[in-house]
Amino acid sequence: MKNFNPADNIQDLQYFGEFGGVNPSISDSSTYTFLSAKTMFDTFEGNMEGCYLYSRHSSPSNLYLDKALAAMEGTESANVSASGMGAITPTLLQLCGTGDHIVSSRTIYGGTYAFLKNFTPRLGIKTTFVDITKLDIVEAAITPETKVLYCETVSNPLLEVADIEGLAKIAKRHNLTLVVDNTFSPLSVSPARLGADIVIHSLTKYINGSSDTVGGVTCASQEFIDSLKNVNSGASMLLGPTMDSLRSASVMKNLRTLHIRMKQHSHNAMYLAQRFEKDGLKTVYPGLASHPSHEIYKTMINPEYGFGGMMTLDVGTLAKANELMELMQAKNLGYLAVSLGFYKTLFSAPGTSTSSEIPMDEQIEMGLTDGLIRFSIGLDNDIERTYKMMKSCMMELEILTSEAVLTA
Repeated sequence: MKNFNPADNIQDLQYFGEFGGVNPSISDSSTYTFLSAKTMFDTFEGNMEGCYLYSRHSSPSNLYLDKALAAMEGTESANVSASGMGAITPTLLQLCGTGDHIVSSRTIYGGTYAFLKNFTPRLGIKTTFVDITKLDIVEAAITPETKVLYCETVSNPLLEVADIEGLAKIAKRHNLTLVVDNTFSPLSVSPARLGADIVIHSLTKYINGSSDTVGGVTCASQEFIDSLKNVNSGASMLLGPTMDSLRSASVMKNLRTLHIRMKQHSHNAMYLAQRFEKDGLKTVYPGLASHPSHEIYKTMINPEYGFGGMMTLDVGTLAKANELMELMQAKNLGYLAVSLGFYKTLFSAPGTSTSSEIPMDEQIEMGLTDGLIRFSIGLDNDIERTYKMMKSCMMELEILTSEAVLTA
């Protein structure tokens, strides 16, 4: 990890707008003109660098963002898409076909789970879901048909941590492609530096940071990105999850402040996690020594960006979770909403929202309880004030009692 600072790589990129603007000009066109028929033919065949044919294939605005995100993750290239799922699904379909097999973490975003569990079997692609934290179980699930290992750096919503270096060694040993969704930990973790072959983000979340844009990206080798965009066989090209140029420009502007935002998200989440754990609440945060993978995660992160902004609290029952979230929203502590990475704290009960695609018996098996609340901690300036207000809500609902605090 030495001599690699992803934020510096973003900062060092400098694009001038068409008229010398400090922001790159936005290409507000779906199609592009050519001075000769031969240039059009060569561009269609992929032989003309710097020429544009049609925005579903590429546009100047998208390529600016591609380059910045590849620099951030330390990969050769990248391809932005219209959503996080618009990055995940073409990537996996480009890697796998009929008869192939995927080994995936069992705790992943509900949409990804539904895609692997319910949709890809229609294409003859099977998936085995495993506890990604147990490397022996991961390796035991590999078959001669396995093509991909899939995980999230920090899992949604249980905040399990994948040992990316360990998984990379397994993938290399079995000639597999390791695909890592790094949505929860941009800048904090650089999976490609730890051995991941492909890194995916939902740009909707921390990278954009303002909950006004849906987007995704696949960061990988130039060879793989070229294959995704191939006009004859590329999953991204043929399925068409293209990001709009105006949205690319918006994400590009917000990307420049990601390093500042991630430090504050992490600082605030660590403060709250430490306080609530001390108060006796069942608190899960990778920055806590009590987290099962804390020591591994310490070796993975870029320390200045911390352990991230995601935290869970278990308040016992779904009824209590709902009461608490509604009260916190009424007290202006945040929003009862899915997603993450916003400047305000967002909270939801994942079992009935973002992970509802996972059957109840499997939720129970993986430890996703009714009373679990997933928090995306915001950019609050006075986090002690936030803590006191949240604690007051918990006391009012008797989630925290004086006796519980005294015996914690």
